[in-house]
Amino acid sequence: MPGRNLPTIPQSEVAAKNTKSACYVTIGTKVFDVTDFLDDHPGGGDLILEYGGKDVTEILKDEISHTHSEAAYEILEDSLVGFVATDSVLKTAVKSEHPDEIVPLPPSSEGMRELKQNGSANGVAAANGKPVYETTGLSGEEDLSKDTDANTDFRTHKFLDLSKPLFMQVWRGNFSKEFYLQQVHRPRHYKGGDSAPLFGNFLEPLSKTPWWVVPVVWLPPVTYGTYLARQGLGSTLQLSLYWTLGLCIWTLVEYGLHRCLFHVDHYLPDNRVGITAHFLLHGIHHYLPMDKYRLVMPPTLFVVLAAPFWKLAHTIFFYNWYAAVAVYCGGIFGYICYDETHYFLHHKTLPAYWRELKKYHLQHHFADFENGFGVTSRFWDRIFGTELELPPPKVVKTQ
Repeated sequence: MPGRNLPTIPQSEVAAKNTKSACYVTIGTKVFDVTDFLDDHPGGGDLILEYGGKDVTEILKDEISHTHSEAAYEILEDSLVGFVATDSVLKTAVKSEHPDEIVPLPPSSEGMRELKQNGSANGVAAANGKPVYETTGLSGEEDLSKDTDANTDFRTHKFLDLSKPLFMQVWRGNFSKEFYLQQVHRPRHYKGGDSAPLFGNFLEPLSKTPWWVVPVVWLPPVTYGTYLARQGLGSTLQLSLYWTLGLCIWTLVEYGLHRCLFHVDHYLPDNRVGITAHFLLHGIHHYLPMDKYRLVMPPTLFVVLAAPFWKLAHTIFFYNWYAAVAVYCGGIFGYICYDETHYFLHHKTLPAYWRELKKYHLQHHFADFENGFGVTSRFWDRIFGTELELPPPKVVKTQ
């Protein structure tokens, strides 16, 4: 909810910004600093100064003077600096039992409901534009692939500058956990889907993993392990049962890792060590979900996660080393399917079943990151009550 990170500016201060050195205009409750645009305005800066400190909703729509294009509104969005509480909004806040739901702006869903009841919501809605999801700031799947202007994004949200290495910005940012989680789950898109700089040094190539690396690295050991298990078990049926059991166990591991490790948001330590670790492990994927080189897991990281499961398999199936190997190989094959599925859900056109999975998973990114943890299926989401609603939940906020 980016507006909560921008100030609510007094009406008197907005009205005073009507000079060449500082010029604000408003649309509804949104405040835009158009000072830098005065010299570039096709109609001349004086025309803007005439409306300095005032609401420009009507003049932008006035066909007699000039109907403004979508580009004009996009320029304004780049200049958003805060929100102004109009008289009607303030009156509603004064009468409300929960004024904190109304101001600072933009209002929460409850505050918006009160504004509507008092007939004060039109200005807020006019300023906020199309509906978006409150937790992510996006309105749909297509928003995941719209390039983010690095300068504007950093100026607006004061989080990370996409044009500079991200790791040290997170480490040195001194962000609170609340602010970090709010921002990292608001997806950005870097220059057509290329990889934003993470380390900015010799470590940079090690942070990128093409999708084909996963099967190239892991299929050979899975094949060899399956061969060894077959020699010890002596029966193709036994091998198939243990191997399939491992594959089924993986689906639960996939769900558990995604929900209880990657999204351990509420239990995240409120310090830079915890926040930086979260960012490197999974936060960067939610921050830049369409980065194709930071989508599948680097082999070195998966070795760290896979080692305990090797030990666990041999602990549970202690009675037969070969059975444990077969279960483990089935599980690793499940992981390969998961990582490849995850990549293709983000980046490829797929057959019917996978199209539904794609729709489901991308909702996790643009609508509700606190549910929908299954990637290869939604089975465990149904079991544990974290299934996303389809069609998408009702948008509760305009932005």
